[in-house]
Amino acid sequence: MWIDKDGKNLRRYIDKARLYVLLTTDLCRQPVLDTARLAVHGGADVLQLRGKGISDEEFSRLALELRELTWKLNIIFIVNDRPDIAIRAYADGLHIGQDDMPIEEARRLIGKGRLIGLSTHSVKQARQAQSQGADYLGVGPVFATDTKARAKPVGTTLIEQVTKEIDIPVFAIGGINRDNIGRVLDAGATRVAVCSAVVSEVDVQAAAKGLSYELNK
Repeated sequence: MWIDKDGKNLRRYIDKARLYVLLTTDLCRQPVLDTARLAVHGGADVLQLRGKGISDEEFSRLALELRELTWKLNIIFIVNDRPDIAIRAYADGLHIGQDDMPIEEARRLIGKGRLIGLSTHSVKQARQAQSQGADYLGVGPVFATDTKARAKPVGTTLIEQVTKEIDIPVFAIGGINRDNIGRVLDAGATRVAVCSAVVSEVDVQAAAKGLSYELNK
């Protein structure tokens, strides 16, 4: 991937993406870089680094290493929450939540050439995010998940509603795995974002491959 002035290249790529894997540092069973490489070999199209419980120095180091790896693998690389680290590591984009900075502020910081993703939990939030210039959305949590233990699952009905209304790429997220992905796809989703279902598995590549198969069959 490469960043251009207006972000058209990255927006074309995110539109084609199907499997988005969140590399949450404290949930990776194997080293983060090994997990990333195996996830891509299994079919991941996008990788996001979530530096939970690590120092800024470690987060920055991992971001730089993942940037180098994802360039070689021609995969989109997103940084969670930290625009400063996204810029420093030359990441392709930044992902933020409802309680983080406004989209306008994020855009001012990272520029037009990078992607901005936003976590949304209702149709209203999805509409607002699209109108404010988000490039893609995470919608959920669809099912209960340890990653967002306090968040109430929204179920597949919201996925059905959002995918009908929103034009930018929508990634269903939250507790999705090989056993329940069919329900998410039946609701109209064509893209999913996962964490534990890939990064916490003994065989990361096989886990990603199974989800990728379901998304592309």
